[in-house]
Amino acid sequence: MDSRWTARAHRDWLVLAIPYGWLLIFFLAPFALVLKISLSQSALRQPPYEPVFSWSDSFQSLRGKLSTLSLDSFGGLLSDSLYLESYISSVLVAAVSTIVTLLVAYPFALAIARSSPKIRPILLGLAIAPFWTSFLIRVYAWIAILKDEGLLNHFLLSIGVIDAPLGIFATNTAIVIGIVYSYLPFMLLPLYAAIEGQDPALLEAAADLGASPWRAFSRITLPLSARGIVAGSLLVFIPAVGEFVIPDLLGGSDTLMIGRTLWNDFFLNRDWPTASAAAIVLLILLVGPLLVYERVQLREERQRA
Repeated sequence: MDSRWTARAHRDWLVLAIPYGWLLIFFLAPFALVLKISLSQSALRQPPYEPVFSWSDSFQSLRGKLSTLSLDSFGGLLSDSLYLESYISSVLVAAVSTIVTLLVAYPFALAIARSSPKIRPILLGLAIAPFWTSFLIRVYAWIAILKDEGLLNHFLLSIGVIDAPLGIFATNTAIVIGIVYSYLPFMLLPLYAAIEGQDPALLEAAADLGASPWRAFSRITLPLSARGIVAGSLLVFIPAVGEFVIPDLLGGSDTLMIGRTLWNDFFLNRDWPTASAAAIVLLILLVGPLLVYERVQLREERQRA
């Protein structure tokens, strides 16, 4: 009996060790490296920073160097308005993109969940079909669509809807369109899972009691899909804040988003400590909503128990 219990304990430990080991190697270790660079001084060398301490330092020397860590990079974020404007612009663009994505994805998710079980797999396959092609190619396709001489303006001019090109390309509107298109499946799938799992008998009972379709939707379907809304919104908002490819290709030269600012600091200005400090602050800002969501989820589970 003891041997069986020991073998089971080892299996349970292995199951937990694999994901935690993955996080340790591919998240905590890179985060520690970025944190180390953020506490260093910029230098004209390769790599372009002067580390305050090295991983090869002894424990005693490491303790002595902790008091000499440089916070100049984090102070530079406060003194330079570029970073604050980049953070605010990124959050606003990501928030607008998340709202638009939700408004577009919810009717599609509702239609798929209410469709026949025979065609649901086909509809879901069509929903994730964009992932079968390269992300970069899909963004480049929007350049051909949104440019002044692109397909959209050419079509609208040919049917007489507009007299001059819309001028969408190289604006925040083009960035929002690109984010909504690229991240739509991330919103659609959680919404579909939340709606498809609802009991149809609830809507039937509401109809028997005289509720209109809109009232039944607002009182039953929408509240019960709240978890899918929150999960999908987080899956879209978090990567959209730090997005680089879409703003770089669809945005203008004056587009301010933290992803482009980080890229400029890393590769153009060669200021790795400041870029690393900005990345640390961005990570802290994005972890906040996740922690709030987890706390709300735990509170709801405790109330149900």
